[in-house]
Amino acid sequence: MNIHEYQAKELLAKYGIAVPAGHAALTVEEAVEGAKKLPGPLYVVKAQIHAGGRGKGKFRELGADAKGGVRLAKSIDDVKRDAEEMLGNTLVTVQTGDEGKQVNRLYVTDGVDIAKEYYLSMLVDRASGQVAMIVSTEGGMDIEEVAHSTPEKITTITIDPAQGFMPHHGRAAAFALKLTGDLNKQCQKLTKQLYTAFMDLDCEMLEINPLVETDDGQLIVLDTKMSFDGNALFRHKDIEALRDETEEDPAEVEASEYDLAYIKLDGNIGCMVNGAGLAMATMDIIKLNGAFPANFLDVGGGATTEKVTAAFKIILKDPAVEGILVNIFGGIMKCDVIANGIVQAAKDVNLSVPLVVRLEGTNVEAGKEILENSGLPIVSADDLGDAARKIVAEVKKAA
Repeated sequence: MNIHEYQAKELLAKYGIAVPAGHAALTVEEAVEGAKKLPGPLYVVKAQIHAGGRGKGKFRELGADAKGGVRLAKSIDDVKRDAEEMLGNTLVTVQTGDEGKQVNRLYVTDGVDIAKEYYLSMLVDRASGQVAMIVSTEGGMDIEEVAHSTPEKITTITIDPAQGFMPHHGRAAAFALKLTGDLNKQCQKLTKQLYTAFMDLDCEMLEINPLVETDDGQLIVLDTKMSFDGNALFRHKDIEALRDETEEDPAEVEASEYDLAYIKLDGNIGCMVNGAGLAMATMDIIKLNGAFPANFLDVGGGATTEKVTAAFKIILKDPAVEGILVNIFGGIMKCDVIANGIVQAAKDVNLSVPLVVRLEGTNVEAGKEILENSGLPIVSADDLGDAARKIVAEVKKAA
């Protein structure tokens, strides 16, 4: 789960981490009132969307010459003008794709006199089972280019969760950032605070970009992104309450309500499978046969007819779907339950695209009988390879 910048900074502040003063706003009036509470005379008006690259982004409705999603304002009037331009318009960045994201929230912060920008992040390294702390002296909007062109300027420090954060980790980060004197000490303290927050909150990723050195020699978190392990949210009801569903794909939000694992992809063959490994294999074999999967959808091992029906409807809401492949291996999941769900969903949505179903396992004969007697144009398959070939052929035939 992702949260907005202002929410992340509020969480970090609870750990004693220095962040600029700021106020979130849903309206132009709230943005103006928030600015009036800050010392000024320089303010920063930031679009709040779940995507990076906001500073270099462009608002679709404002033209190519308009400023991006992070703006410096030198007066309250400038704050008002920027808020009026940004709220309700679509910000397109390198991370949003061409469709962009509508800006529904702003964050107005106090201006900071910046002497130097740095990069610092922490994430879960699944290969090693450790936390990777990544630092660079080249912080700011071009960090992706730094990673691509000059990777030697990026240092990775691994932290074993069983051992925890040790003083040498902080010293290594400060050394990599070429900090000396009091700034070196601040960095050691900051990295320990960030690690504590990372672990306490069950983060998957915590990115500070930029971490800035101010003119008066202080390290301040100027911008941050945080994401959390969804499987751990039951331990953090306060964080779960920060979820902004308007920033998520509506189909993925609906799927989560039914406890379905759904991710939209760019292909044309909808997939409904039980089990993540089988789902990945299904997507691979679709591509092997010349088509592309439109989604990852795992209905899990104990789905009901209602859950399967919901999954089917979610797939069909994607206008790019030209055919559907259902691949079920029934262990705990019973094939007749899947079959009833498929038939019910197909009737409810007035199915108009080809459907190929491969069932195997518990109650498979009963499941196949339900499909055969449904009166619907459902194509049965004997195995996964057969199913993939048939759905690709059916889609081509219907085109």
